[in-house]
Amino acid sequence: MRGGREVAAVTDASFRLRPGECLALVGESGCGKSVLASALLGLLPGNARTAGRALLGDLDLLAADERTLARTVRGRRIGLVPQSPAGHLTPVRTVRSQLRETVRELTGALGSALDEAVPAAAERAAFPAGHLDRHPHQLSGGLAQRAATALALVGDAPLLLADEPTTGLDRALVDRTADELRRHVDAGHALLMITHDLVAAERIADRVAVMYAGRIVELADAASFFGTPGPRHPYARGLLDALPERSFTPIPGMPPELGALPDGCAFAARCARATDACAGVPVFTDGLACHHEEEPGA
Repeated sequence: MRGGREVAAVTDASFRLRPGECLALVGESGCGKSVLASALLGLLPGNARTAGRALLGDLDLLAADERTLARTVRGRRIGLVPQSPAGHLTPVRTVRSQLRETVRELTGALGSALDEAVPAAAERAAFPAGHLDRHPHQLSGGLAQRAATALALVGDAPLLLADEPTTGLDRALVDRTADELRRHVDAGHALLMITHDLVAAERIADRVAVMYAGRIVELADAASFFGTPGPRHPYARGLLDALPERSFTPIPGMPPELGALPDGCAFAARCARATDACAGVPVFTDGLACHHEEEPGA
């Protein structure tokens, strides 16, 4: 940053994602979820630095050069549903043209096979065929989201990064999109789904990672996280309790700025369980980073 200041957007993130598995990464805006996804694809801004490893098979994504990422990774080994689809669609080309190019490059389809594959690709993301010849500026936010999802699914990449894939969709389309992503997973692909929509996450996720202030604070099996015994971290419990279909109780306060994190637990100022022990940063152990684990059913 200016003046030589550094901000750690993501710290000590560690997890495995297996073929045929969906991991939902959840947390409030600004906690580092999208930065993590951008790092995996080499899409961070020029002043960013990464450390550690991110292995896709035997390829370290963090060490790969731009040529490798552009020619062999993006779209082919990793598909991306971007957080801001309108900014990723080419504004001067129709959706059909962009889908056609993507299908041709990633599947090798030509001629009549290509003509048939384009509407089929759109249908996977519930993108209406009647809108294929429209330009991005002629699409609503929900339609742009579905167009971006259709493009991401074309290559049937082993790993799909879906950054807020249900943004701007009504509940019926959320469910349809979630189900299509789940079919992608059930076909043997891995899915990292970054989302604020905990209902969609519950519908398709196998595991849940909760991020707060740049750190993963809980990693849990989805069935136990959304059901019994429920989340173990007070912040994760608060996220679920804030849902209208649950207690509809907001978490008090606001997340800290990543450039001004407290010395100890970043959630302590908002946590009813905080004690003097929270002056130290909790170590992530056995799927949890907290000095005060939530009691089952609390």
